Amino acid sequence: MRKYIAIWFAFLALSACKEGNFTTAQAQTCAIQTGTLNVGKMVRIPAGRFKMGSENFYLEERPVREASVSAFEIGAHEVTNQQFAQFVAQTNYVTVAERPLSAAEFPDLKPEDRAAGALIFAPQDDVTDLSDFTKWWAFRRGANWRHPGGPNTNIDGLENHPVVQVTYEDALAYAKWAGADLPTEVQWERAARGGLASKDYVWGNNKSGIGNRPLANHWQGIFPISNTKDDGYMGTAPIGCYAANGYGLYDMAGNVWELTKDDYVDERGKQAGMKTARGGSFLCGDNYCGRYRPAARTPVEINTGMQHVGFRIVRNP
Repeated sequence: MRKYIAIWFAFLALSACKEGNFTTAQAQTCAIQTGTLNVGKMVRIPAGRFKMGSENFYLEERPVREASVSAFEIGAHEVTNQQFAQFVAQTNYVTVAERPLSAAEFPDLKPEDRAAGALIFAPQDDVTDLSDFTKWWAFRRGANWRHPGGPNTNIDGLENHPVVQVTYEDALAYAKWAGADLPTEVQWERAARGGLASKDYVWGNNKSGIGNRPLANHWQGIFPISNTKDDGYMGTAPIGCYAANGYGLYDMAGNVWELTKDDYVDERGKQAGMKTARGGSFLCGDNYCGRYRPAARTPVEINTGMQHVGFRIVRNP
């Protein structure tokens, strides 16, 4: 399906879009920097039953139902650029976003329209219709996990940020290399809730902390026009910059959407070519998305890299 999105976005004047590189400002001391979070740490989640979903927000989160899960281990943090680079170095893996479309399969396309690439966040200046996401997403040739905002960007200094521009295939390949798997939706939400029952957020029911301090890396201000960066970040944050949940897991809300194994199903039924991602991202603004919550779900095209989508791994007994 990446091929169709690439064709769809070909009409955009990509050269007029802003390059999707994000500078970061230190919001607070992060666990990864103080040594209190070890890269690659896995956390055991106990077996049990819990209430999954929410009736308070979007249709795709309904109905609330009781789910059960066996014990498993999950990454304490999202997979980082450094971890993914180690995987690529050892396996010579080439991600979906780095592979051009086949000339044999698409002989009518111009070579430039078959070029490898991915979707970047590049908002135009005249966004008034929040139902038209082509106003802030653009297909950029040369965008991939090494160059998440396009060919003029890189991940230098972002080694401990979550890897992005990875597809389901890429995430699963990494997980298998690591002797692991991707979480199911049930596993992910069980872990995200951290032992709190039926709360709106992974930390409770209040949207923010004392003095309206953000408790996760999400969009502050008016999406997609103005980000006040109250959390200190325009894009991704290093892993572990916000308090862990009750199970000791970081960034289960915000930072990047996290891929799961499950096909995306909502009130309309199964959506072809889509996997489910959970947890929200740095682009979740309350005026548009507000999905940095444990029950929140979104469809992610199975073969398209995006600048706000990453993953974490699980190990099953």
